[in-house]
Amino acid sequence: MAKPPSNHEDDFHQDSVSKLREDLALALRSAAYHGLSEGVCNHFSIELPDGSGRFLLNPRGLLWEEVYADDIVMIDAEGEKLAGRHPVEPTAMYIHAAIHQIAGKACVLHTHMPYATSLTLTHERAIDTNLSQNAMRYHGRLAVDREYNGLALDASEGKRIATAMQGADICFLGNHGVVVCGERMDYAFDDLYMLERACMMQVLAMSSGAPLAPVTPDLAKHVGDQIDSERVQSTLFFEALRRKLK
Repeated sequence: MAKPPSNHEDDFHQDSVSKLREDLALALRSAAYHGLSEGVCNHFSIELPDGSGRFLLNPRGLLWEEVYADDIVMIDAEGEKLAGRHPVEPTAMYIHAAIHQIAGKACVLHTHMPYATSLTLTHERAIDTNLSQNAMRYHGRLAVDREYNGLALDASEGKRIATAMQGADICFLGNHGVVVCGERMDYAFDDLYMLERACMMQVLAMSSGAPLAPVTPDLAKHVGDQIDSERVQSTLFFEALRRKLK
């Protein structure tokens, strides 16, 4: 006998999915709290761990600071909304559906946060992971998409961005913004927050006009490995934000 189709509304309210919705909403409010949002633009998403290709996404038209679990929507692998009471922005469906599907990332955080985005406007397009200690955590984890191609208003642009990531956790999108990915929301959010801090430090150092003093790539990799071994810091930070931004 054929298996009956899944009831997406029932799935949407399961305890495990409800926890993902809460974490996603918290990440959005936390990003707004730290000045990483841009109007009602940009999106965060997290894939359901059931292998269905479905994912959760913030809706269209809400400021990140006002998003709570009940505002989150569910999307399928093709970018079509399955559950939730709000509409979804087309660019979000195209970019996030492609990254989840092609790049195989569970959490996808896309922002136009100011310091990271400012570096996408430079010739190098990205942060130098041999400079600040914060930047070293990303050594060997970056990709750069140099070919800005306008708004992602069709599936082909989302696929192009996802392919350009080449499996990297972080991608600097030339003339556009950044994408930060991870397997868990607490890890992904911590990477997003620290990336903006690292970019801020680099921009401030560059603006001084003084020569920059990078470390060797070997040392940068060593520091990155050290930070990766202390991931409990990411969880503690995220839980502190949960207490702060109830």
